[in-house]
Amino acid sequence: MNQFRKLKLILGAKGILCIVSLTMVVLALVTYSATVTMTPTRQFTIGASSASWTVYVNDVNKVEYLPGGASEPTFNASNPDTYAFKVITDANRNCSIKIELTTAMNSSKFSNFNITTKYWTGAAWADATLYTTATGSTTKPYIDGLVSSDAGYIQQGVSTTKYYLIEVTYSYDKVDETTQVTATFQYTPFP
Repeated sequence: MNQFRKLKLILGAKGILCIVSLTMVVLALVTYSATVTMTPTRQFTIGASSASWTVYVNDVNKVEYLPGGASEPTFNASNPDTYAFKVITDANRNCSIKIELTTAMNSSKFSNFNITTKYWTGAAWADATLYTTATGSTTKPYIDGLVSSDAGYIQQGVSTTKYYLIEVTYSYDKVDETTQVTATFQYTPFP
């Protein structure tokens, strides 16, 4: 009770009434809330996730496709084994895809391993433009698979659906070795 007398002396009767009134206002406030439902949308879908190529000793500037092997695949939208990946954008977002190898190819076996992309036009596969960054305007001719962490980006505008193919031009001409070689392509979407 002694504490209350000290407070009454410090604040006075008007101060105490002010604190009581303020407390009543705080207790009387009405709160409102809103609920947001979020629907995740996938822009990127993987197509063929594996392939098998026959690479010959002394191959120079040969071309292989993922998928398809030595020839471009016959495209079929309902068959994911006929494209490497697809990108679907809506009216609100464009999308960039980073393409790279998880590990550089062995430069003691390959003299070149150049990666490019193609997209389905509705009638044929056409060359896609590779960029140096996800949002940049500088283009590059290919991704150098012999250089660690070299990457390229495709950029796709809004409201489109495109199917992509990976094209590799390689030369396996440095050794006479028939040990199996693996290349793992990695795709990272940037909506």
